[in-house]
Amino acid sequence: MRYIHLLIILFLLSSNFVTAQTEKVKEDFKPSSVNQLGKEFPQVNSEGRVRVRIEAPGANNVQLDIGAVKYDLTKDENGVWTGESSPQDEGFHYYQLNIDGASVPDPGTKYYYGAGRWGSGIEIPAHDRDFYALKKVPHGLVSENLYYSDITESWRRCFVYTPPGYYEDINKRYPVLYLQHGSFEDETGWSSQGHANLILDNLIAEKKAVPMMIVMDNGYAFKAQDKDAKGRPAMVFEEVMMQEIIPMIDARFRTLANREHRAIAGLSMGANQTMRIAMNNLDHFAYYGGFSGTANYPSSDEIDVKTFLDGAFADDKKVDEQLKVLWLGLGTKEPDPFPGSIGAFTNMLKKQGIQYEYYESPETAHEWLTWRRSLYQYAQLLFK
Repeated sequence: MRYIHLLIILFLLSSNFVTAQTEKVKEDFKPSSVNQLGKEFPQVNSEGRVRVRIEAPGANNVQLDIGAVKYDLTKDENGVWTGESSPQDEGFHYYQLNIDGASVPDPGTKYYYGAGRWGSGIEIPAHDRDFYALKKVPHGLVSENLYYSDITESWRRCFVYTPPGYYEDINKRYPVLYLQHGSFEDETGWSSQGHANLILDNLIAEKKAVPMMIVMDNGYAFKAQDKDAKGRPAMVFEEVMMQEIIPMIDARFRTLANREHRAIAGLSMGANQTMRIAMNNLDHFAYYGGFSGTANYPSSDEIDVKTFLDGAFADDKKVDEQLKVLWLGLGTKEPDPFPGSIGAFTNMLKKQGIQYEYYESPETAHEWLTWRRSLYQYAQLLFK
């Protein structure tokens, strides 16, 4: 019996030793590239771990909440809490701190609108980050454009990227890509988290993409006096896009205002929205891009998916002729239901003989590096 007890103790000691060894953290942490000016924390190491530090002497419990996992922080004698996460995937991630049950942004980072709130973000350096890096090349301009929407009876805004040279040659006109964000994000996402402007600056400098404009609007557009089946304000983004945004952009900017020079794309919820807009308005768009989403992924407007798809793709020859590019992208680590819904959609396209482009972002999930890579691939096919 004593021999058995000894074996159990040795096994437990051995297990603890292995765990300690596997959890050993590399002490090569550096401040995150998206920290506020002069802030030392948060930090990232070569393993992709995130280390945070915050002064909260009166707190009883502080946690780092990132990637749907909470990590306990340790308090020192000065009331400063410190701790780190397990290795995170490459790319941009939202996170927050939890102090005695209250979720708050980390005061050390820049703030981003995502997950339905302004909060913290962090970059885990990606091995291929060169394509969205800030380089010594000609740069375009991202401008804020305010407009009043008669449809929603509210003020709205969009951000517009104009490519390098737009303000030098005042006679040149440009094609336009309408680019939409995902659920619980807004019109700031693509130029802030997504680096859409830097991606296009670099592509244009390398002559891999045609100089183009990008319009980034807010996909949440409601008509208060109209209600859906559950009594909520009706989503009317398609009406706003077709009746207000596109005419405004064509009036304010030097666009090539025809379908052959107009593209649309979106991520997740935005992919769903833009698929419906494109297929309902093939006389306005010749290019479609869906990043981590398609029209058969359930959406907040609760339009019957089968009815829409049966109608939109009934004339497969017309769709194949009118869409010069039908592009779909997905991360290899995306959770359900995204792989299934996109797989079903591509099977439908194959059966109907509709040509499409498909891309998989390696080792990324439902996150901004997937969508940065998707834009990089998609933009190279436009307007050629």
